[in-house]
Amino acid sequence: MSAMDTVTPAVRPAKGGPPAPPAPAPVKRRRRADQRRSSVAAWAAVGVIGLFGLLPVYWMLVTALSPDDRAFRFPPDLFPRAVTLEHFRAFAENEALFRYMLNSVVVASITAVLSVVVSAYMGYSFSKFRYRGRTSLMNFVLASQMFPQALLLITLYAVFSEFGLLNTYAALILSFTTFTMPLCVWMLKGIFDTVPDALLEAAAIDGASRWRTLHTIVAPLAAPGMVAAGLFAFVRGWNDFIFALTLADRDTQTLPPGLVNTYIGEFQTSWPALMAASLIVSLPVVIAFTFLQRYLVGGLTAGAVKS
Repeated sequence: MSAMDTVTPAVRPAKGGPPAPPAPAPVKRRRRADQRRSSVAAWAAVGVIGLFGLLPVYWMLVTALSPDDRAFRFPPDLFPRAVTLEHFRAFAENEALFRYMLNSVVVASITAVLSVVVSAYMGYSFSKFRYRGRTSLMNFVLASQMFPQALLLITLYAVFSEFGLLNTYAALILSFTTFTMPLCVWMLKGIFDTVPDALLEAAAIDGASRWRTLHTIVAPLAAPGMVAAGLFAFVRGWNDFIFALTLADRDTQTLPPGLVNTYIGEFQTSWPALMAASLIVSLPVVIAFTFLQRYLVGGLTAGAVKS
């Protein structure tokens, strides 16, 4: 008998026949071990990223709760032994900070609404219409993001001064909207690209005008993307420092320069009070992200694949 006769060929179940026998126990154990290692690696990565993101926030909280004489101890106290709420109380009693916060709410909200409205019309035009100069205009909008925004500060200052808009809400809103529009336009264009042209043709056959088609059919479908663009514009207006410091005065300044003017001086900086104020003024953005998270994720991913 030859060696070939002693080898038992692998038996494969016929199509539609009984299922193959289960894998041997060592194979199952290896699979479970690989799954456990993958799960541990994934959770370890999540832990490292979470630590990287949350450790500065925790350190801000520790500093805000520490008395002034213990805020700069070395080695630092990772768990404060003495806790005080005086710095949070000082923020609540400072009327100027509430005025800065009101200015931030007004400027950031109007910036978000104006950016979404203008970007929606531009993005819809780029997505659904074909006309001469369309590609050049799209590239121009994209290229505007290549230049540092601080380079335009002197030019904007001269223009707003010439038109009497310095130290007004209009100067901040127009400058913030200018810088948020390019990204919002491209974000909404990608979302409008996913709307089937057949839907627009059906609306036209039913007698709907282009304006009505945009407002009653396309806009509801693109609502998650509009929310994402509006949230981006709101955060941009809420966090800006250099333009709010240069184009506004004490009565119209927003929170970032207001906090600097309040807590940072030439010879001394009240870091615990500044940390407490920073935590408080971060709450509106955190709350907005919490309630609009599903719209934000849907809007950012809606234009990723064209249907």
